[in-house]
Amino acid sequence: MVDLQLIGVLVTASSVTVAMIFYVINLLETRKNRRVILYTTLMQPFYSKEGQKQGIDLLNMQWSDFDDFYKRYDSTTNPDNYADRVSIWNTFEIIGSCYRSGLLDIETVYGVAPLIMVNMWAKFKPVIEEYRKFDYGSDMFENWEYLAGQLVKIKARKDPKWKLSRSYFKGDEYDKVFRS
Repeated sequence: MVDLQLIGVLVTASSVTVAMIFYVINLLETRKNRRVILYTTLMQPFYSKEGQKQGIDLLNMQWSDFDDFYKRYDSTTNPDNYADRVSIWNTFEIIGSCYRSGLLDIETVYGVAPLIMVNMWAKFKPVIEEYRKFDYGSDMFENWEYLAGQLVKIKARKDPKWKLSRSYFKGDEYDKVFRS
């Protein structure tokens, strides 16, 4: 009789243990899936034809210095460009914040679309740094900046021959962006 009770207790304990293991695995998978859904939702606008065009338009912007940029593209003179630009910048900032807080892992970010965030950061870093001096504050877009740096490190490790296209830059801008 005692043996049957002991077997019953062991079976019950084993069942509870197996159920807990499956529950934890399910929670981990759900968490992983939510991260992917979050990232995909944030990046989805960039995969549309309009999103691709918006990104290319921004990457093809030209200016000679910050004053020239300000006169052509600031929100006070060109609200449409500002809206396009800042919507992308804010999305990258949110992705960077999610990465830094642990909601997204760097391999997921790298695996889906790393170069648009790096290219965009490289292109606009000098402008953002100027805006930080008088308008944005010193911490504005710091999560995107950090994320772009991490993505460059991964890309360089995975593909040592890779170099960011210099076509987005004029003169020595490329060196200024990637020296610091």
